Amino acid sequence: MTDLVIARALHVLGVVLWIGGVAMVTTVLLPAARDFSAPGERLAFFERIEGRFARQARWTTLLTGLSGFYMLHVLHAWGRYAQPAYWWVHAMTAVWLLFTLMLFVLEPFFLHRWFHARAARDPLGTFALIQRLHWVLLSVSLITILGAMIGVHGGWLFR
Repeated sequence: MTDLVIARALHVLGVVLWIGGVAMVTTVLLPAARDFSAPGERLAFFERIEGRFARQARWTTLLTGLSGFYMLHVLHAWGRYAQPAYWWVHAMTAVWLLFTLMLFVLEPFFLHRWFHARAARDPLGTFALIQRLHWVLLSVSLITILGAMIGVHGGWLFR
């Protein structure tokens, strides 16, 4: 077994745990939290569960990024960034950068306090915003995964 095979397996494992967790939060956790009658309870429940997932997401985005950049290096595939046919490489990098920025910078230093302040003023609106943002992130992630799986297996999408 080569290091490239291991890197690819770790990359896929990281994506499954990371984006699978985003899907769980978006499609199961947030709708379940809507069942709470008090808006404050919704946000408290969401924050308690999401906090646990955030730790997993940090590790899996780190694993995904390291393995992805390692594969680009080993395959000498940096030139794919200059080719529009490899749009999915750009998309994977952009999704990874967005989540990494959110998980390691924005959330701990800004978003956490901002959402608490906004929730104090408008708990229902804040919860609705959280739901919309999660659907956007999940949708972009799934489109990226779909494009990457088609592209890496020789197919094309938007060439």
